[in-house]
Amino acid sequence: IHGGICHLSSLSVTLAGPALLGYLLSGAALVCFATAILATKAASNRANLELGFLVALIVNVLFAGGALVVQLLVRGEWLQWNFQAFLLFAASGVFATYLGRWFFYESVVRFGPAKASIFQVSSPLFTALIAWLLLGERLSMWVAIGMFMAIGGLVLIAYKPGGSPTPKKIMESTSAVKKRLGFSSYVLQSVFLLGLFSSAAYAVGNVLRGVGVRSWPEPITGALIGALAGLAIHFFLSADKASLGQRLRSADRRGLWLFALVGTANISGQIATIASMRYIPLSVAALVSLCTPLLVFPMSYWLFKNQERLSLSVVAGSTLTLLGMVLVLMR
Repeated sequence: IHGGICHLSSLSVTLAGPALLGYLLSGAALVCFATAILATKAASNRANLELGFLVALIVNVLFAGGALVVQLLVRGEWLQWNFQAFLLFAASGVFATYLGRWFFYESVVRFGPAKASIFQVSSPLFTALIAWLLLGERLSMWVAIGMFMAIGGLVLIAYKPGGSPTPKKIMESTSAVKKRLGFSSYVLQSVFLLGLFSSAAYAVGNVLRGVGVRSWPEPITGALIGALAGLAIHFFLSADKASLGQRLRSADRRGLWLFALVGTANISGQIATIASMRYIPLSVAALVSLCTPLLVFPMSYWLFKNQERLSLSVVAGSTLTLLGMVLVLMR
């Protein structure tokens, strides 16, 4: 009994310190990312995915820029520049803001928000591996077990046997990207490869962000730099730049506003995730913030009743995920 009391006392001290703030921030990021996933599914039914992706990137920059202005006004002092961290955040924008998100958006539109989330949650495993190899960041045995339990539960939540044919309009939405980047039709039609590429890109971006924020504790600035880098590379690789204004004017207004919501939610989640990495391990921050199926699946069932189904595996997966998260929190 005495040992149990001491363990609970130690846990309460741990959660009352900086770690608690890290978990709260990553939890806020989870809500933001789940909102972005659901909004992506709704928006893609009204507006072209590639155009919507551009709108989301622009909103990323505008929202983060506005947040930085407010931060500087409240703080009353200018930033202390860190060029090395600037490069890290810029590189993270290329990997996570552009590559990771593009692959993930394609997965959401092609295979649904729940099924796409199954691959996104594998990102913490890549993050843990990269952080261990490059930074020497180690996790305790119980944290590792908890992470595998949580990810296994999320797999149960999101998994659906079989698949659905790819709609013609979705194939058309990726035709320009196939020509521009040279991806084969097999890659673009494979939920496994799209999800794997997205997960790996997010993991690299997470590690770069974590290293950057620990040497330069400016999460809003870091998110803004990453958003600018992602937007720049998107413009560089985009075709038909001259017709952009015309396409925006002719696009569905509600669809564009929904993509603007996607951008706002994503950049808010990025800021919260980057901030949380100052206080908890990179892989744990990534795990908590990317447990999106816990929220996406029930909300997707409510919003898209004809596409998502609740089952026994969802209940079992949710239970396993929550137990895994308890182990992580009790590290």
